[in-house]
Amino acid sequence: MAPAGIPTPRHTRPRRRVWIAAVAVAVTGAVALTGCGKSSTSGTSGSSGKVKVGLITKTETNPFFVKMKEGAEKEAKAKGVTLMTAAGKFDGDNSSQVTAIENMVAAGVKGILITPSDTKAIVPAIEKARAKGTLVIALDTPTDPQSAVDALFATNNFQAGVLIGQYAKAHMGSTPAKIATLDLAPGVSVGILRHNGFLKGFGAASVDDKATQLASAPQVVCSQDTQGDQAKGQTAMENCLTKTPGINLVYTINEPAALGAYTALKAKGLEKSVTIVSVDGGCTGTKAVQSGEIAATSQQYPLKMASQGVDAVAAYAQGGAKASGYTDTGVTLITDKPMTGVDSKDTAFGLANCWG
Repeated sequence: MAPAGIPTPRHTRPRRRVWIAAVAVAVTGAVALTGCGKSSTSGTSGSSGKVKVGLITKTETNPFFVKMKEGAEKEAKAKGVTLMTAAGKFDGDNSSQVTAIENMVAAGVKGILITPSDTKAIVPAIEKARAKGTLVIALDTPTDPQSAVDALFATNNFQAGVLIGQYAKAHMGSTPAKIATLDLAPGVSVGILRHNGFLKGFGAASVDDKATQLASAPQVVCSQDTQGDQAKGQTAMENCLTKTPGINLVYTINEPAALGAYTALKAKGLEKSVTIVSVDGGCTGTKAVQSGEIAATSQQYPLKMASQGVDAVAAYAQGGAKASGYTDTGVTLITDKPMTGVDSKDTAFGLANCWG
């Protein structure tokens, strides 16, 4: 959508054009992006001199991205910049994210913060935006290749996996593991990194190529994709239990998938004999650790990603250098059953720092 006003039909008379342009100027602050899932503009964007920052998330319903948006809105207000937001209609909705990038560039944003749904397919749209001088920063999920964006502000997802892998190994002790991995989706970098990190931390695989998802570790007896969804996590766990009896350890891409797995295990009376570990650290997931449904989770910090991203764009707009490279926004292992040799914090800490 062009920032200067609302396009008028060719047959509109000149006087009508002038009236429409005047109305457009008056309502600029209330205009929302369209064609990119649910979108909005926050801040006093009617001030033409204000720097505009775009935030594009995978969805706007996932608590992780809700918290990310809240962090961006708070920081945008503090920095005196206008925040434009957009989201996909569902996780994996690349076309809506492409449209959002195009609309934001047309609206004159100085920088775009994005959690890419499809880490490869989004790259051409990002390259076009950068070619026009727009700073593009990935949040949470690296693009493929990571160099497609100017910078990445994210959890070290590989390290998040390593932490829960180390925890799981210590927890299992000398008991032989039969592992089910409930993953994200093929080709999505965040899922690959967490999966491989878990295997590395557990000692089930020596991971040199972090970009290729590994499922060949001998301890892994079942792998299913869940798209990070609770219902699909339950179905995936049911499938694994049917395929391979005796599973005693479950790795999940996130806590909704973990809770789905727990539901399936409980239905079979196996919830006390199978250990579940996960990643994210949302409030619901942290409470599940507290109650014992999940043994441990690696907590990440979406609000921090978003606020640092807004800061970077604001600084660039004021003549500072472009953000570049990777900024680690931190990860903490949360459990109430700590293991010797594995650094962790308890659920009191987790609940004080959770989101959602």
